[in-house]
Amino acid sequence: MIASRTVIRPPRRVPWPALVALAYAAAQLALVVPHLGLGWDETVYLSQVDPHRPAAYFSAPRSRGISLLAAPVLAVTDSTTVLRVVLALLSAAALYAAYRVWQPLLGPGRTALAALLFAGLWTTVLYGPQAMPNLWVALSAVAAVGWFLRAAHAPAGRRAPLGLGATVAAATCFRFSDGIWLALPLLAACAIVPARRRPAPALAVVGGFAVGAAEWVAEAYARWGGVGARLHLSSTTEGGMGTHWAGGMAWRSLNGPLLCRPCRVPLTHPELTLWWLALPALALIACVLAWRARRDAVVLLPIACAATLSVPYLLLIDYSAPRFLLPVYALLSLPLAALAAHCAQAIRPPRARALAAGLAAALLALHLSAQVAVLGHNTADARATADRYRTAAHDLRRLGLTPPCLVSGAHAPPIGYDAGCASANVGGNNRDTTAHALLRRATREPAAALARTRSGPPPYARTWAPHRLPGTGLTAYVSPTPTRAPGGGGARVRSPSTP
Repeated sequence: MIASRTVIRPPRRVPWPALVALAYAAAQLALVVPHLGLGWDETVYLSQVDPHRPAAYFSAPRSRGISLLAAPVLAVTDSTTVLRVVLALLSAAALYAAYRVWQPLLGPGRTALAALLFAGLWTTVLYGPQAMPNLWVALSAVAAVGWFLRAAHAPAGRRAPLGLGATVAAATCFRFSDGIWLALPLLAACAIVPARRRPAPALAVVGGFAVGAAEWVAEAYARWGGVGARLHLSSTTEGGMGTHWAGGMAWRSLNGPLLCRPCRVPLTHPELTLWWLALPALALIACVLAWRARRDAVVLLPIACAATLSVPYLLLIDYSAPRFLLPVYALLSLPLAALAAHCAQAIRPPRARALAAGLAAALLALHLSAQVAVLGHNTADARATADRYRTAAHDLRRLGLTPPCLVSGAHAPPIGYDAGCASANVGGNNRDTTAHALLRRATREPAAALARTRSGPPPYARTWAPHRLPGTGLTAYVSPTPTRAPGGGGARVRSPSTP
């Protein structure tokens, strides 16, 4: 008689982090991708690598990481929808990869909860498929801090230092200034904490920052005469970096507008901002509990990095935008997930634990539903703004502005990008030419100066023909159009007819 053997296999674990990433991709594809045109900053970044359009003025504070990320897509197609889909899928994969680094440190459940807390924010969903750097800095920072903690252990091998260097380089490439604020607490931990005084993590941070900053530094010398000059011009472009308390502006703009500059908006729906006000208190509680449990590094380091990354956006500029603090939210999600798990373990009676779990799930569902509502409102606003840009660009083409052409004045970069024209400005933060140079260029190619309808034309365009652009609030002042005489002779000037 042969005895049968029963093989007992351990139950498969649910891949919660992967499911969070899939849900994040689905939310972007359903709620954002079909409804969103290109915004102002996106057109600046994309124009740098778009083979079909002139490059817009690239101001001193910007970094080219997001342009490089979008370049392969633009080399194949100029479809905004395709670009959105690709970025949505890439951001979901990056979310999984960044938080996956933390799984050996926190465990799969806490890691998935941290990823969900970050991915569930309306800003995270809105900017996932956009060609903007802040989300990519956030995910790079999450991965960098995780690799740093893993690299600090002796048996970590080469993988952790290489991952640390690569993610610090990525954060710096996407936004140079954020790379500085990320590297500072990591290097401070190497110097202050005895257990972290190993050469590999410090060298990885320094090397990664150097690699990520190389292009920015080279461009600083090529265009502005050095790093100091570029930093000074960056400060001027940002309105003068100095001691400014921007916390109130960040709070008021938490649910929109997408750019609060100047920031005089009232606080709308304060009940939807309670999670933001609770963040400092929850982070402090997480620090205390982690210190007592001797798991301080896993909690304190992401909080320290979140604090330094918030410095320029809360203390040094006088305007705000909800996307600025995405790296802070991403890093704080990790200690908050650890805090939630600690609270769940502290409740002993099964009934009380089940009740607490149900209450926490209800609060999380309420929070996520509120984020979806805010997302819908801000997506609609962004879509309306992009529609105005496209409408203005269509009207300019109807007025005779076809490439090569030039657009200047209000909203010149996004409207010029949609029209296929170059953009230029003689004043403001994006000043890149003079009125004399602009007028000389207008004698060689079609040009239009945009101004708000009630403000009148710019001084250099007072003699140009005005044309209202319905539905945009703008008036286009179109220059006399140069045309080549028959037989290849010199150019003659023809004034466009008013429709």
